[in-house]
Amino acid sequence: MQRRQLLTASVAAATGLALATSAKAQTADESQASFDTVMAFMGAMGGGDMESMGALMADGMVWQNEGDPDLPWIGTWEGKETIFGFLGDFSQNVQVTHWENQDAFASGDTVAVFGRMKLLLTGSGVETEEFTFALRAKVRDGQVVLWNWFEDTYAVSQAFHAT
Repeated sequence: MQRRQLLTASVAAATGLALATSAKAQTADESQASFDTVMAFMGAMGGGDMESMGALMADGMVWQNEGDPDLPWIGTWEGKETIFGFLGDFSQNVQVTHWENQDAFASGDTVAVFGRMKLLLTGSGVETEEFTFALRAKVRDGQVVLWNWFEDTYAVSQAFHAT
């Protein structure tokens, strides 16, 4: 019986050691660098600085907007040129009237940002109420490789389709 307990303890210790090693592979420096890259990208986007955005984007970056497929900016875009084209279309339909990051953190190459925002839909002239958003971004070699955006597309769709 003692042998079984020793084996169980050894397996548990080995599992704990393996999990701890994986966690240490994501250094504080890597997390901070990823966080800084995403915040710089977000700031450049908010300021309309396309040159800085381009420098912070990997050539093969993927931008995914999740939500109501009836909205023209919901979908997946790959590559800088395609993403810049999408952003041009987006800016013709939407004006951000309020933006507030509430929580943000990084773990290794992954950054998460949560906040609240309001939009004015230019086609309908209707402004949304304040709603929540979430972002999951990935960074590699100082550039954003994934921008995975989630928003309350029900509120946005209601304003977009208002007549």
